[in-house]
Amino acid sequence: MSEGTMQRRAQRDGQFDQREERAERVNRAGGLNRLLAAAVAVPVMLIAAGCSSDSGSGDDAKDTSASTGAGAGADSAASAAPTVQAAAYKTLPEACAVVSKKTLTELVPKGASKGKEGTSSDTAARASCSWSSLANNGVKGSQFRWLNVSLLRFESDATTGDGESQAKTYYAKQVKDAQAVSGAKNVKSAPVASTGDEATSVRYDLKKSEGAFKQQTVVVRVENVVLTLDYNGAGLAGDKTPSAETLTKSAEKAAKEAVGAVRSANGEGGGGGSDASSTSPSPSGSASSASKATPSASSSGTPKATASKAAAAAPKASASAKS
Repeated sequence: MSEGTMQRRAQRDGQFDQREERAERVNRAGGLNRLLAAAVAVPVMLIAAGCSSDSGSGDDAKDTSASTGAGAGADSAASAAPTVQAAAYKTLPEACAVVSKKTLTELVPKGASKGKEGTSSDTAARASCSWSSLANNGVKGSQFRWLNVSLLRFESDATTGDGESQAKTYYAKQVKDAQAVSGAKNVKSAPVASTGDEATSVRYDLKKSEGAFKQQTVVVRVENVVLTLDYNGAGLAGDKTPSAETLTKSAEKAAKEAVGAVRSANGEGGGGGSDASSTSPSPSGSASSASKATPSASSSGTPKATASKAAAAAPKASASAKS
């Protein structure tokens, strides 16, 4: 074989070997690309599956969290709702019947059967009655007496508090008002024993154009009810001035009867018209059996008839009766 022929064959063999190498590289590259594509596709599928799974579990978690939060909020709201102790007394007695006929005859002899009931839109929360008496003794003058009993009951309320606390506040205010009457002289205050849960008697002298008046105000709290009893007397047209001590004892006696009437009206012993009164406070446990919720704010806002107004009204009544 000639040298030229051998060179041409070698060239052909070399070219063939190069083509084989290129084909092999291409095949290897194609296989690698497919492997890379497959490797990329697997994470994408895993990520997509994970997102889908997370989305579902997230919604469930939100729903669970929302329901749990709502339940917790409701429980919190329920536990945060203010509660107050129910008021012990739910009604008031008839105001003109809280003092016995016998006692009325002693205090207002000429007006024992002529009680004048006060105006009230809710007699279970507020009531009053007054009596007046003018005993004409001819040339010796006349004796004037005036008695007024006011009852105010406080109902428990989540906004204003329990009835007993409201009654305590109003009781203190009534005592203070009685001690600060304009023009009052010789003011004396003293606790009254065995009368309601707390009681104070305030007495003073009040000079008017009709004469010298002796004023007695007894303020009593029994549970969630406040009782204010005003009693005054005067000797008119030259008659002697009544004894302050005697008038005070009479006023305290009438107040005890009124307390008994309040208790009796609410199912407890010691009704009105009795000269004896119960000395033990009524059990607060009875309060839990009632659930009536009348707005106590209206009760605490309405009382305006203080001792000073009551005292001022008496001399005017005496003057008109005398004329």
